Amino acid sequence: MTTKRKKSVGANKAVKVALLGFGTVGGSVARVLAASRFPDVQLTHIFNRNVDRKRSSEAAKAVSASVVWTDNIDVILRSDVDVVVELMGGLNPVEGWLRKALVAGKSVVTANKQLIAYRGTGLAKIAAQHNLHLLHGAAVAGGVPVIPGMLQGLCGDQVTRLSGIVNGTCNYILSRMEAGADYATVLEDAQQLGYAESDPSADVDGYDARAKLCILSRIAMHAELDPDAVAIQTISAIEAIDFSYAKELNCTIRQVSRAELDGKLMHARVAPMLVPLASPMAWSHGTQNMVVVSGRFGGDVVFSGHGAGGEPTAVAVVSDLLAVAQDCRTVQLPVRRREVTGDFLAPHYLRFVVDDKPGIVSAISGALSKVGANIDSLLQRRGYPKHRLPFVVTTEPCLSSTIERALASVARMDCMLEKPLCLQMLEVEDKAE
Repeated sequence: MTTKRKKSVGANKAVKVALLGFGTVGGSVARVLAASRFPDVQLTHIFNRNVDRKRSSEAAKAVSASVVWTDNIDVILRSDVDVVVELMGGLNPVEGWLRKALVAGKSVVTANKQLIAYRGTGLAKIAAQHNLHLLHGAAVAGGVPVIPGMLQGLCGDQVTRLSGIVNGTCNYILSRMEAGADYATVLEDAQQLGYAESDPSADVDGYDARAKLCILSRIAMHAELDPDAVAIQTISAIEAIDFSYAKELNCTIRQVSRAELDGKLMHARVAPMLVPLASPMAWSHGTQNMVVVSGRFGGDVVFSGHGAGGEPTAVAVVSDLLAVAQDCRTVQLPVRRREVTGDFLAPHYLRFVVDDKPGIVSAISGALSKVGANIDSLLQRRGYPKHRLPFVVTTEPCLSSTIERALASVARMDCMLEKPLCLQMLEVEDKAE
């Protein structure tokens, strides 16, 4: 059954808003609303665990004395609020709460990328059934308007490919390593600055970026992907020597999320990759995000800006709130479930660490030749001991699965001291002209 919206378009009454979560982003949303005084939006409720501590925080000074604070979700669900803004993250119990909110006639604004990646389609159906909004502009790239830009500005194109940097933590780590810092030191700095959690695996192992890539693929290419089927690769295996070799190849290293539609099949992967220095993605440093969208008719479009942080993310959340308040509708195009593979046809960077002996290069060349992969170049920097020698082989374009088959046999060689590192190398078509 379809229910009517509580607030009709053009009504004088402001929409009433409840915040679920009053952390960094929630506090920033409250400050933005207080500073801007949007007449269409009124914050009336805040939900948070240990609510008394939050109510006495510095961020709470921006909150009107009339706002109801609670640690009971039922207070929100039974209230007369028009919009629930979810800023807590995770799937459970948040998904159940938002389903109940939609059924109760409340629109939803969320910054929860895992929720939208895994459950977004189902929640969107409930919202549509009840003629409500489900907006998530802050779920990818924070304050960079990638999602609304794709939904409205690029819906007339046929997007075939997207690639980008959508995790500010990894970009901070890798751009610091590019400047000479080591991984462990930069990770610790990122944790102290609040960019990385005490358990950084969601960022450095690719889970966060994978969820965002699935959201972008759904919006840009109308492709529904199973996030668990999208290949990911950690950045933790990257070392200083890799940046030295990358520089010799006129490249740097970034965590790249890329997806490409090939008929009914979607190629998708999140991994550290070699990026040409001429690419816009190589210019992205610190916590900046960047997404390059390639359309059949419109060519390349680049979105760039600060994706992390409370205030940039709050801007996206408040923008969604204003869209709900003014009943702004987005273009809705059919989405199809797509099979996904991590295979890409690309050159590959292979770094080996060996106890140097005669015949190693010949053996590696033979393993690659056996699967049909050709060597493009071999790089060996001076100054490293023979008993622990790092060197690099780059290949001509071939499938990732082909390289992986060759490396499975190479890794078993007695001279190998570490598991070989394999990184894709982006080519000219991934650059914005």
